[in-house]
Amino acid sequence: METSGQMQKPMFGSKLSDESFITLFMVGVLIVVFGIACIFVPNFYKPQNMLNLITNNWFIIVLGIGITFVMITGNYDMSVGGNIALTGVLSVYFCQGVNVSENPLANGLGFPYVVAVGLALLCSMGVGAVNAFFIAKLKVPSIIVTLGTMMLARGAAQVITQGAQRNTSLPDAFGTLGSLGIPGTSIRLPVLVMITLIIIAFIFEKKTVFARRIYLIGANPVAARLSGINVGKYLTALYIISGLLAGITGILLASEFKAGVSNRAMGYEFDALVIVLLGGVSITGGFGSVLGMFVGAIILSVVTSAATGLLLSPDWQFTLKAIVTFIAILTQRFALDKRKA
Repeated sequence: METSGQMQKPMFGSKLSDESFITLFMVGVLIVVFGIACIFVPNFYKPQNMLNLITNNWFIIVLGIGITFVMITGNYDMSVGGNIALTGVLSVYFCQGVNVSENPLANGLGFPYVVAVGLALLCSMGVGAVNAFFIAKLKVPSIIVTLGTMMLARGAAQVITQGAQRNTSLPDAFGTLGSLGIPGTSIRLPVLVMITLIIIAFIFEKKTVFARRIYLIGANPVAARLSGINVGKYLTALYIISGLLAGITGILLASEFKAGVSNRAMGYEFDALVIVLLGGVSITGGFGSVLGMFVGAIILSVVTSAATGLLLSPDWQFTLKAIVTFIAILTQRFALDKRKA
């Protein structure tokens, strides 16, 4: 692809890879969208509001990391929302006291909090492993498998909470992870976790052979197999990692709100998919970047925050997000096509 791009002599940005070009292009889109928001929404430009654009959406960005790499292989993971709900509910159930109340939702297994977190994360990775088994081994389309496991995970969470939530008989340590942060700021531990994961994912993407093989799998899976790459092994690893990231998100959200809620993270899988597409990841695989996904997340955050600042009803907020997302992705595709023309 790079050789072809050099031979065609793109009109602009010829020294940049396509991924870098799209990322910079979407940074430009972000600046335009942010400028429009500043014009129509009072005080939108204030530093605290700009910081909130990131800190209030850490969970979508964490999910976006795993989904970015899965989509680069040409697959999907729509199970993350249900996985978050299940992991959060399990982390509560595992550490609630044993037979402490006549209310069944107040009773759990009584494990120490660290053990409860570890077991819940293993379950979240198990969801990823189930996805990988059906997709990599049985060759079932990823969209079908992951939608199924999303409903299965959320259904299990609803059974455990009896359609409600678990929030009593919890150890004092349960709320620690969600409340830790930098004193005097709105930056909490989940945001620091997000930043750390972004840095790790960026280094992984740019510096490892594993990541380069992911791109090859997405660009041409047949060629990848013929070159000796075990495609199933790589897909399995990526789905387990995506499940782990969903699990971490579920643990942190449950700790922040000190409750396991079966309907938590409804629609998060679609928001994560949107930011990945906004960031330039190809829906057919073989193309995209974590940094681009992060820019896409900030664009979506700006639109959502601006819609709230304009006091739009939820219906109109969804409509505005859809319109901006649609225009941004079309513009992105147009710019890339012009570059290659």
